[in-house]
Amino acid sequence: MSDGPQEAPAGTQRVAVVTGGARGIGARTAQRLASDGLAVAVLDLKEGDCGATVDAITAAAGCCDVEFDLASGVRARRGAGALDALARAVPDAEAVAVVNNNAAALVLAATALGLILASIWCAALGQSAVAAVFGIFGTFWLSYAVLVLGLDHNWFAITAIAVLATVKLFLVSWLVIIVMLTLATLRLPLAFSVLFALVALALLMLLLAFAEASAAGPSTGLLKTGGYVVLVFAALGVYLFFSASSVGTGGKAFPLGAPVLHG
Repeated sequence: MSDGPQEAPAGTQRVAVVTGGARGIGARTAQRLASDGLAVAVLDLKEGDCGATVDAITAAAGCCDVEFDLASGVRARRGAGALDALARAVPDAEAVAVVNNNAAALVLAATALGLILASIWCAALGQSAVAAVFGIFGTFWLSYAVLVLGLDHNWFAITAIAVLATVKLFLVSWLVIIVMLTLATLRLPLAFSVLFALVALALLMLLLAFAEASAAGPSTGLLKTGGYVVLVFAALGVYLFFSASSVGTGGKAFPLGAPVLHG
């Protein structure tokens, strides 16, 4: 555990918890939150890995590093160990005001792999449209995993200031791609056009949220709206998957709606 946070009136210290904060985007996020006056708890696989981040931000605001084994949960079963250590380090905190998780890249990569395998399976069954949908989503999640890992490990060798611009550029690029694909699906059953339109809307909400980012982070309202849109298009994606599965197992395709364009 590093030196405790700077003095603050009882009940007034705000705390941010940053996981994956030893390097890359996690470290930069921790530094930004510290510069905004929050006491920052830097969590990573091993306590020693957090030293560089802690040293970088101690002068700006209070911080502590908490050993939290994300793989096994040692000392932090259901978060109890990490939160207890945080409470000892920041005894005057009202509550955790910000939680930033930077440890999901492997999950994203696994999701991408699953979608790509589903795309290959659908293509083998002759479901080319469904295969294209899964392939595009698989590519998106794979590129997002590369973005997160790249920023986390500084593969792109960019400054902290450029991180936000990089994320916005990523969202703009995929928004353009998805809009073009939405137009290309107008001769397909309506469900496919609606699916891509929802994806484009979700990306637009995220882009606007980051475009309006303040010291506290992206716009919470826009992020929530984008999250709800994601839930809707995910449900529609599951519907398309079951339709393809039905056809692949000798059943009938589910109703998908008439195309927007005919002929």
